[in-house]
Amino acid sequence: MATPTIPRTPDELEEMFSDSAVLKNFNSTDDFKEFVKAYGEGQAKADPGQEQQIRELVDKFLADSLRGDRVENIHRLNLAPDWSHDGPRNRAKSYNAKAPGAKLDAKYGNWGDYLTATWAGANTQEAFAARSDIKTIQNAFGSSVPSDGGFLIPESLRSDLLSVPLEKSLVRSRARVVPMETLMVPYPMIDSTSNASSVHGGITGYWTEESGTLTDSAPTFGRIELTAKKLTLYSEIPNELFQDSLISLEQFMSQSYPEALMWFEDCAFVDGSGVGQPTGFLNSSAAVTVNKESGQPAATILWENIVKMYSRMLPSSIGNAVWIVNNDIFPELATMSLSVGTGGSAIWIGDGGGQDAPPMRILGRPVVFTEKVPTLGTTGDISFVDMGYYLIGDRQAMQMSTSTEFKFGNDKTAMRLIERVDGTPWIKSAITPRKGSNTLSPFVKLQTRS
Repeated sequence: MATPTIPRTPDELEEMFSDSAVLKNFNSTDDFKEFVKAYGEGQAKADPGQEQQIRELVDKFLADSLRGDRVENIHRLNLAPDWSHDGPRNRAKSYNAKAPGAKLDAKYGNWGDYLTATWAGANTQEAFAARSDIKTIQNAFGSSVPSDGGFLIPESLRSDLLSVPLEKSLVRSRARVVPMETLMVPYPMIDSTSNASSVHGGITGYWTEESGTLTDSAPTFGRIELTAKKLTLYSEIPNELFQDSLISLEQFMSQSYPEALMWFEDCAFVDGSGVGQPTGFLNSSAAVTVNKESGQPAATILWENIVKMYSRMLPSSIGNAVWIVNNDIFPELATMSLSVGTGGSAIWIGDGGGQDAPPMRILGRPVVFTEKVPTLGTTGDISFVDMGYYLIGDRQAMQMSTSTEFKFGNDKTAMRLIERVDGTPWIKSAITPRKGSNTLSPFVKLQTRS
């Protein structure tokens, strides 16, 4: 160790310890004890009565200098896993500084600190104090954050959990996300069913002569009630991860939980029943179903199906719509042909004549392959959807609780994470066009072929 110069006065001692770099000179507790002893002996020669005051002052300096936030900023490497170099930018998409958990960011800004504080197996005085601190903040939002016996998750960590779903999700990344300050939030909608004589639910327009009589018109507004549904994730984690390897546990929280949230959210947003869970867009009352072709074989996709589906999309939504298809459909798309008289030609929906790999496009719009929609031959195996007409109500508050009792015999901790979220289509019925024989919708699906 490079022995620092021994201060001669309390002022010099205070100035010395205000420099955080000084801590790096002490490699062990014994080094620090030797320093205190040398300083105390020097001061005792001048005033023996100052020895106790000196020790108290040094103890205070040491406690302040070794506070968790300062030590981590100075000494600790950032070992928390990051998904990409764009991590902070991605987290910012889902971070809300006004969310209840934002009050906890300053003290529990990483999974290691938070899990150490809230793990049921931690019985230290510091852990009990931390839990009390979290509960105090959580209870302050008691009117809007229901108590499920868990601990409110800091907003920075909640946004971390959603940063992966935002980039990889099927629905959330494309939908209209509505922050929910309470468990039920009404959201305005225009009750539009026809453009035959008015638009946007009742706005009419007239060509009027100068000084002519104006005719009143007003849109009909409705509302959609977003009611937070409870999505619960459950897992069992070996206690050794809490005790010996928080870095591994942070990796688990940064990978497995975001992927699980994305998975179960998407499944509900696609075909949820609306009973105790979101209403999926495939079950929307506004969706239109394109009939199969006469004599069409079972479990097939024809070019005529795709053309007719495209024609049923709202014209204003075509630029935002995507094709959502099951993986089983790929062979049908890749081998699709168009009959022309007694001949015909193959249709390849990629750009390279069969040489390019997905991502692909159909009629200029992207194709998203997923296993979360029905299989080939079933309604919803291929859909043409504008997700801008899908609402996601996000409560923006998550809770976590752990139990070492439930799996005591297996030496595991049962972990439960609760998210409150809702989802529903923004319009309630298909729209009759001003001119045309078929209704239009931002949700178009193909009839079952079986």
